[in-house]
Amino acid sequence: MIEMKVFGLALDEESQVPVLILKDSEEKNVLPIWIGAMEAMAISLALNDVELPRPMTHDLLLTMIHKLDAHVVAVNVTELTEGTYYAEIEVEVEGGIRRIDSRPSDAIALALRAKAPILVAEMVIEQVANESKEASVVAFSSDDADKWTELLEKFDPNDTKYKM
Repeated sequence: MIEMKVFGLALDEESQVPVLILKDSEEKNVLPIWIGAMEAMAISLALNDVELPRPMTHDLLLTMIHKLDAHVVAVNVTELTEGTYYAEIEVEVEGGIRRIDSRPSDAIALALRAKAPILVAEMVIEQVANESKEASVVAFSSDDADKWTELLEKFDPNDTKYKM
């Protein structure tokens, strides 16, 4: 497993789908993961240390884990099959480590809140590298990070119809 950090969020210019970008510490390996808009927002909130008056789903999950006297050890991106990434959340509980199946976006949103490492299987990185050599390069605009920051700066939880 290779430890990676969230480098940022971008928008796929062609599909307008958010892309989570992971990089290793040496920036030799880059892993793009296409995710949903809500998951991108959850990750962006954690990256920007935005605290809301009410807990969002990932905050609730982390609180539940802590209330059960457990903690998140790491999240692992374990597999890439037919264009779908698979991940596991490693939780240490009394009696050992439990691995919980998860979408990578949810696992990473939780890892950011828990300050837990994000690990990616070497075979996933190799598979992505091999497939990217065969496919066309996806271009991201340079101001995608600014778009997410601007969106968060405009976000006011008091302006929503339903309180969070």
